[in-house]
Amino acid sequence: MWHLLVPDIPIAEKIVRSAVIYVFLLLAIRFTGKRQVGQLTPFDLVVLLILSNVVQNAVIGNDNSLGGGIIGALTILVLNAAVVEVTYRSKRLRRLLEPSPTLLIHNGKLLEDNLRRERVTHSDLFAALRRSGVVEPSEVRFAVLEDNGAISVVPHVVEVKPARPPKSTPECDA
Repeated sequence: MWHLLVPDIPIAEKIVRSAVIYVFLLLAIRFTGKRQVGQLTPFDLVVLLILSNVVQNAVIGNDNSLGGGIIGALTILVLNAAVVEVTYRSKRLRRLLEPSPTLLIHNGKLLEDNLRRERVTHSDLFAALRRSGVVEPSEVRFAVLEDNGAISVVPHVVEVKPARPPKSTPECDA
């Protein structure tokens, strides 16, 4: 029973393998675009599933023990907590690891180069506009693809003049 918990490879190797794969995936995902998990297409999901299967052997090596799996998982969780903490404290690392927002609409004008670079379709953009209660890009002061993949929309402020009270009409005698 004890053999289930003892890794078949040295613990240091297990930690290094997990750390290298974590850093690789962190950087690879960082530089491949901005999408929220809820916005993943079926293609994105398939890529993530295949990617996890491909890197699995690199993480576990020749080890299928419970202890080795726990060590690998703990290594990744500890590294993730460290990255979150470091990016919270360091503006420079935050800029490196987290994508910056991208302007998609400015004063009603679509910025086609930015849409193309970020792979945002007109359909996705117009859906975000509708969710914000906007029908036309001309109604938008600016729309931004945020670092988390969400699209924020700030409409033009329309000055609403107060309505004049209706002129009184003589009442009819019945």
